[in-house]
Amino acid sequence: MARLDGAKRAELPNSAFAYIDSGGRRRLPIHDAAHVRNALARFNQVKFEDDRARERARTRLLSAAKKYGIVPVGFITGQLQSEREVGAQRAREPVQLPAGFVTMLMTDIEASTALVHRLGDGYREVINDVWALLSDAAVATGGLVVETRADEFFGVFERPESALDAAVSIQRELRGRSWVDGLEVRVRVGIHSGTPTVHNANYIGMSVHTAARVCAAAHGGQVLVTGSTREAARGSLNGVRFRTIGEYQLRGLPDPVPLFQVTAKGLAVRFPPLRISSAG
Repeated sequence: MARLDGAKRAELPNSAFAYIDSGGRRRLPIHDAAHVRNALARFNQVKFEDDRARERARTRLLSAAKKYGIVPVGFITGQLQSEREVGAQRAREPVQLPAGFVTMLMTDIEASTALVHRLGDGYREVINDVWALLSDAAVATGGLVVETRADEFFGVFERPESALDAAVSIQRELRGRSWVDGLEVRVRVGIHSGTPTVHNANYIGMSVHTAARVCAAAHGGQVLVTGSTREAARGSLNGVRFRTIGEYQLRGLPDPVPLFQVTAKGLAVRFPPLRISSAG
């Protein structure tokens, strides 16, 4: 296996690594067959930040092995024992989510039902790739993965600008990625800042519902934020702008919510009207 020097490593995209820690350090390169074999051998030597990170890395590594026709002999058996040991340890160490004022990022996949019908069992590989991309973007910008379920993703950030950076990274990478059979995979992104209640390693409260409703109103490829996030991020933006969309009455919420579309280099600009009616 040719040594991966610093220059070549820097040229590789995040998707060429099985694991990226919260500090942005990229581990376990999987961009070719030789490095996949090496990553399989070295997987248990890596100290992962949490159980979710370990599972994401394992999923990405197994997907890469399948891509290169590598049968991970001994890897699965070894992982079963490792998972039992790690699981017992993590059961005693619950994930610590930030409390107080936070920024929540939610996504879902546009036209996911149609993708399931088209891909059948192959949809699982696509959703794993999307989850890995979303998780990598959240962790790389200082966020935490709260939950992944079906085609939905929920991340949290202590700094609103970090959530915006993650959202822009997600949409840029999805726009530039080539999928099998010319497939187009697009996700909606909704962001809201507020003070949810931490409960059983998750969040509950009106702020969570607001973030979910904002996500549901968006189109694939679009990033929508509330006025709360726009105000919280004011003065600390990195090439991000906000386009005023208007006030909307989101289902289940008592008052209209001002919504803004995030614009930045590499993001789509034009979308149909939001998937909800204006409050005006």
